[in-house]
Amino acid sequence: MGGKIFGIDLRKSPVALERPTAQKNNSSQSVIEVRRPSMDHIKRPSIAGLGKKHSDKKEKDRSLSKDKHAKDASRVLPQPKPVKLTMIMESPPALFIDPPAQSTGALISGRLQVTPNAGDVVINSIVMYLECTTSTKRPVQDRCRECSSHITDLYEWNFLSKPTTFHAFDGMQELPFSHLIPGHIPATTHGHIGGIEYSLHVRAKTNDGKEIESRRDLIISRALRPGNDKNSVRIFPPTNLSLHVTLPSVVHPIGDFPVQCRMTGITTKREDSQVRWRLRKLTWRVEEHETMISPACAQHAAKVGGEGKGVLHQHDRDVGNEEMKQGWKTDFDDGQVEGEFMIGIDSSKLPQCDVEAPNGLKITHNLVLELVIAEEWAPNKKPHQATPTGAARVLRTQFNLSVSERSGMGISWDDEMPPMYEDVPASPPHYLNDHTSVMDYTGDDLQEDMEQFTLDR
Repeated sequence: MGGKIFGIDLRKSPVALERPTAQKNNSSQSVIEVRRPSMDHIKRPSIAGLGKKHSDKKEKDRSLSKDKHAKDASRVLPQPKPVKLTMIMESPPALFIDPPAQSTGALISGRLQVTPNAGDVVINSIVMYLECTTSTKRPVQDRCRECSSHITDLYEWNFLSKPTTFHAFDGMQELPFSHLIPGHIPATTHGHIGGIEYSLHVRAKTNDGKEIESRRDLIISRALRPGNDKNSVRIFPPTNLSLHVTLPSVVHPIGDFPVQCRMTGITTKREDSQVRWRLRKLTWRVEEHETMISPACAQHAAKVGGEGKGVLHQHDRDVGNEEMKQGWKTDFDDGQVEGEFMIGIDSSKLPQCDVEAPNGLKITHNLVLELVIAEEWAPNKKPHQATPTGAARVLRTQFNLSVSERSGMGISWDDEMPPMYEDVPASPPHYLNDHTSVMDYTGDDLQEDMEQFTLDR
């Protein structure tokens, strides 16, 4: 497979890259594939008298030693860990509201449970990291861990400031934690050529040098609040046809959404005849475009032209399509065709939401409409007696789709905060009318006089 190497400096801010053209439903990459020279397996010929033969006694002794070693290995039991680390999340699933430039992030909170397994344990440190793992399925060098994935620490918790003894009779002890995840980071993504994952990684170290680890995956989603519908107009020269399409501002990977179409200019009238276009077939499909930059580690940087550069890959596929031959209304007198149909993304194909990460991962979606129209000729006195002229056209256009998770109530964490103490008034408000009045208390002790108060009717 031939191609080019794109010299992309990953240490700088991402820039707009020109995506190479790719065929439909095909994966493409801009990379020179370097293959190792394959060596044929050479089998030694078995010639009588040339091979060395072992005696039956040696083979029997070797088999007995293997059985004895296997029995000894089965008797070795794994040593229990000094403490058990578990995490309980108290906050709801992390959900970013609004685009990265406007999102205020998401709050996470939970408890780290530390349970001694065998007696008292002295722990020197307990550290937990919020990790972001970026992986690519098409690394620069196969089977290279540094080329395939990269881990970045977003936040760090230090639970212990000095060595602490966890007593067995105290049982399980809990250490609370919380953090506000910034809203500009990309959401969790599992693409076909790249992915972004988040996790909570805990590491505890005892005074005798033993280390205990625990990991919990953290799923972060992003939801865009729906707005006004988008109206788009497409003109198809040299004809007089115009296509008016109304789309929702935000669509979701699960569920259908309506699309309204109206085509005008389908009829051209003359003195005694008219030429018109009849819609024969409408095909729609939702395309998912994914691009990823695979960085090279320091050891394999020479393959891409230096350190800090990578290879651009691309993957395109359809996540929904349908062919329609009816379902619209044609009015040749007004010269227009209009209809409304439902479009849905196939959830069985595991579609992804739109994402754009600084490491080069980008996923976008397009709605492609293809309309097959045929030309007809008809006299003005008898418009129902139409005759096909044999001419036909295929009108093709596409629209951008914003695919995100459902926002639910669409309330971010800062909008759910209760009022501050200073915002609460000093006393309940007074409702004055003809039946109520406010009087000042002139007594000495309000608590003693409270029983003497009566409510007049």
